[in-house]
Amino acid sequence: MASAAAEGTSVRRRIDMDTIIGTTLQVGVILSLSLIATGLVWHRLRWGTWQWPLDYTLPATTVFGFLVADVEQATGDPARPRMLVNLGIAALLLTPYVRVLMSMLYFVFVERNLKYAVFTGFVLAMLTYGLFTG
Repeated sequence: MASAAAEGTSVRRRIDMDTIIGTTLQVGVILSLSLIATGLVWHRLRWGTWQWPLDYTLPATTVFGFLVADVEQATGDPARPRMLVNLGIAALLLTPYVRVLMSMLYFVFVERNLKYAVFTGFVLAMLTYGLFTG
């Protein structure tokens, strides 16, 4: 009877982990899609065409540099459709990072599993390094 209760708790935690990860990924993708779609619709309403003059190139920068430039643009200039599209791209780029962060927090605070927390922390450290160095 005790092993059935322990197994039920393990299954419940696993489902909780799946729910956390699934929700994190869904929120990231839906946020990204919403921002990009809003930017495209705004462009259509403003210019009267679906043709998007995407003749600009993204600067050779890191993901963090891309985010900082977008935030500076959002706070300094009047809002533009292109800014929303860029923020949608940034949200999509950060979704896997947030997923790994949520996994590590789950392993540390819910599972209290040091081995998985260390492995996930290492992956998070590598992703963080990639955000800042490209």
